[in-house]
Formats: sequence, C-alpha cells, structure tokens
Amino acid sequence: MAVAAMKRANAEVAEQPRRKRLKGPEKAAILFLCLGERRGSELMQQLDEIEIQKITRAMSRLGVIDSPQVEKVLSEFVESAANGGAIVGSFSVAERLLRNFLPGEQVDGILKDISGPLKVRDLWDRFSTINENVIASYLKGEHVQTVAAILTNVKVDVAAKVLPLMGTEKMQDVVERMIRMDAVPQDLMKEIEETLKTDLMGSALESNGQDMQQHMAELLNKFDRDTFDAIAPELEKRVPEAFGNIKQKMFTFDDLIKLDGMSLARVMRGVPGTTLPLALRGASEEVRNYFLDVLPGRSRDMLVDEMENMGPVRGRHVREAQSAMVDYAKELAEEDVISLPSDDDEDDFIE
Repeated sequence: MAVAAMKRANAEVAEQPRRKRLKGPEKAAILFLCLGERRGSELMQQLDEIEIQKITRAMSRLGVIDSPQVEKVLSEFVESAANGGAIVGSFSVAERLLRNFLPGEQVDGILKDISGPLKVRDLWDRFSTINENVIASYLKGEHVQTVAAILTNVKVDVAAKVLPLMGTEKMQDVVERMIRMDAVPQDLMKEIEETLKTDLMGSALESNGQDMQQHMAELLNKFDRDTFDAIAPELEKRVPEAFGNIKQKMFTFDDLIKLDGMSLARVMRGVPGTTLPLALRGASEEVRNYFLDVLPGRSRDMLVDEMENMGPVRGRHVREAQSAMVDYAKELAEEDVISLPSDDDEDDFIE
C-alpha cells in the first residue's frame, strides 16, 4: 500500500508542471464553455463590457484544456464534473458566443481589441513588471503630461511606488495631470508606446541589475536546500550586497509560514492529490507544525495519517511537491486571492 501511494504521489507531482496554470479570466472562460453557447450567452449578458473583454480574450487564447483541469475549475464553482471532458477555446468559439447576444458592431469592436491592441496591453503589462526605480529614472526627463499618460496605463500599485521617487513637486504636477486627464490623443499614445518598445523594453534595460536580481531569486528558489546552503556562504563573501538583495526577493517553501492562517489554508486546499503530505514530509518541525495548526482537528488528523502511511519518499519528489506549493501560492497572489508577505511588511511600526 505504501509503495502504491508513493507511486501515485510521484506520478501526480511529475504530472503537474506539464499543465497550464490558469488565471481567473481563463477559469471563467472554461466555465462559459462548459455551459454551452446558449446558457453561456445568457450568463454573459449579466456582465459589463470590460468583464466580457477579459473573458473573451482568455477564451480566444485558451486552446485545449484537459479533463482534470476542467474538473478542477468546475469544482471551484461547486459544479458537477462527472461528465466533464476536454474542451477547446478559440477565437471562433468566442466570436459565436458573443454574437448570440451582442450587436454586430459591439462584437466587432471587442474582437478587434483582442486580435489587435492585445499586443499593446502586453506591452503595458510587461512595463509594469520593471523595477520602480528604473521606471522613475526613465521618466525623469519626460514632460509631466507624458509621465501622466504612462502612469495612467500601468498597474496602480506600480504607479504608487514610482510617483514618490520623482520628488514632491513633480509628483504633484503629474498627479494633477492624471486627475484632469480625460483621454490621451491616439497619435500621442501610439508614439509613447512605440518609444517604450524601442527604448525601455530593449536589451539595455533587460539586463538591468534589479531585473537580474529578480531573475536570480527565482532561479535560486528552484534549488534544493542542500545545494543552496552549499553555495550561499561563498556568495555572501564575494557579493554580499547583491546576494543580500536577492535573498530578500526569494520566496521559498519555508516562507509559506509567513502567510496568515486563512491564506495558507487556501493554498493547502488548492494543491492536488498527495502534494501537501509529500511536501510536509521534508519540512522542518516548525514548518510542519504551523501547517497542521492551521487545519481543523479532523483534517489535521487525516493529514498526519496520510503522511505516516506514505512510507519512504524520494527527496527529489518532496522538493518537487514543495516547489509546486510555492508556485501555486504565487499564482493565487497574482490573482489577488492571497497576499504574499514582503520585507516591507515589517518596515513600519505604528505606536
């Protein structure tokens, strides 16, 4: 029995990385596809145009989603998945669904936004991932109207970090322009986007130190504990400042105990099969106890029994399970379901 459980665990962990990680709009698109064109059309009529655009965009790029992922999405919506099969999302499917309930001109506008300006939106999404100090430095010599137009298009949390770096006077001017701004002329916006493509998104900034530190943090996150511990002391001697910054950007399995109980419970509920007990088999006593304390009594007892009955497990499979849990936590954070702890959380104290 223990051997069978270990094989099942290994198979599930090995299978997981091959599946596409789905975000909120993609999950909603799957639900609409499962409902069918008639029922999906009726439900979509209850949404506003922005929501329709997000779901339609996701549906048009969905491709083939296998049955296990379909069932997982349906279970999140508390739907029956007994007869669920593979589904296919495509541009044509999305178009047919929209034309069931929207005027032709409105459908054409939505589909045009998806097939064309989608690349522009990708540009702004990528721009929003750049370190705020780099963005502030780039915008330093720009006219306040241009800065306002750019910061209006980036994510609000990014803009909130960039603005204070410009100094109080310029920040006030930019914020005022943003408040007064109704719409940026199309020719100006196009010029700004073309400039960003060539200047800011080019190879010069892709090799920026801050971006490279984030890249290295993600890389080192994939190392097992022994490998990381073997190289860390020497790196701390050779590049102490840079390595210290990289460690601050890392988020490991042990960091999951920094989550509040509700968020950690959400992560534990979302991982498949034996991923959780397999991950905890290789955890320290402190980490394992924190995970168990979050669970209600019955669930905690069942998890402990499952861990004890698994028998010997390979370290590689434990690390893969732990990595899968970290990746899932990051996925939930990207969807704003949970918030990952950051070093800034402990910076300020209010008496």
